[in-house]
Amino acid sequence: MLKGRTGTAGAAFAAAVLVAVAGCSFGGDGGKGGDGGGKAAEAVKLAITPATGTKQAAPDKPVTVTADNGKLTSVTLTYGKKGSKAQGKLAGDGTSWRSAWTLRPSTTYTVTAKGTGADGKEVTSTSTFTTLTPQKKLKSGMSPLDGETVGVGMPVQLLLSRPVSTKAGKVAVEKALEVRMSEPVEGAWYWISDKEVDFRPREYWPSGQKVKVIAHLAGLKVGDGTYGVQDRSASFTVGDRHITTIDAKKHRATVTDGGKTVRTMKVSLGKPGHDSYSGTMIAQEKAKDIIMDSATTGDPGEYRIPTKWNVRLTYSGTFVHSAPWSTDAQGNDNVSHGCVNASPGDAKWFYDFTNRGDIVKVTGTSRKLQFGNGPTPWAKSWEGWLEGSATGKPVTGLPLK
Repeated sequence: MLKGRTGTAGAAFAAAVLVAVAGCSFGGDGGKGGDGGGKAAEAVKLAITPATGTKQAAPDKPVTVTADNGKLTSVTLTYGKKGSKAQGKLAGDGTSWRSAWTLRPSTTYTVTAKGTGADGKEVTSTSTFTTLTPQKKLKSGMSPLDGETVGVGMPVQLLLSRPVSTKAGKVAVEKALEVRMSEPVEGAWYWISDKEVDFRPREYWPSGQKVKVIAHLAGLKVGDGTYGVQDRSASFTVGDRHITTIDAKKHRATVTDGGKTVRTMKVSLGKPGHDSYSGTMIAQEKAKDIIMDSATTGDPGEYRIPTKWNVRLTYSGTFVHSAPWSTDAQGNDNVSHGCVNASPGDAKWFYDFTNRGDIVKVTGTSRKLQFGNGPTPWAKSWEGWLEGSATGKPVTGLPLK
């Protein structure tokens, strides 16, 4: 009897064990799979800002995409009829994306984002929106010209149609300026005025350097209701290292190419009362023919003379040019009204030899070059130049793509 009861109890126990084992085989999620009580694998959830249908999106605000419960696999931001692509960057953990630069005003954009969740399935989400039309438009111009070959002293000049008067606005502009170089060197931006900011390298450009400057101004907010309306870019090449030294006391100009003297010219500079400027200048522009008129310097009637082979050194009207009327004085005396007179043969050679941005150093006069009398980046020390940056920081060029 005791044995029978024991057998019955054993059978009941075995049945209980079987039920328990069978219960484990169903799982703790009601038969939906899982890990014994965990939630089901979920799809990724994508969020895009600005939301689709937005009509007055602020162009200075970034486009963002985030992924919840998964990671982004691709994001594209396109605009315009041709579907041009805007740049952006995916975060290291793959859960967010952000546009790299400001957006074009009055433009329709489309964001297409794809992401994969814990369930392994890919989800696609889109947003189409339009940016606002600005009350005030900021436009720009740039020098050097695209494709130009320039001298080793040439600065980059960004000229603005409207003043940027606040430090915050100037900082925003500087951060929107991208300088790429085949041989990256250190440089900095300097605000010449509220409507002009220039870039120069710390030392002269290396010969052969290729440079691309991109001003990401489209959509940049620089003041109340004022936005940039278009990006601006220019690519240029730095030519041979041309440096000319002009000694007013010796009445000589020594022209070097890559450190080697290639020509010595007899010259005549400004006579007393019309002294030439001393300082480090650049060749700003060239003109085969000009009429030199004293009326432009506030002394009408003093002279009005046609000249050839003109290389401008200052905004105020200093040129190296041909002066056949002063060849007897050239090499012996200073008789000009402030320009550098040379013989017709020397002047034409110098005109043909010179690139915009070549360095011209004048010494031996009592009149000092004033900063701002033309592009004069080398009239300041590096420390003085750096002080003119709104950020106060140097910029090392990015590699050229």
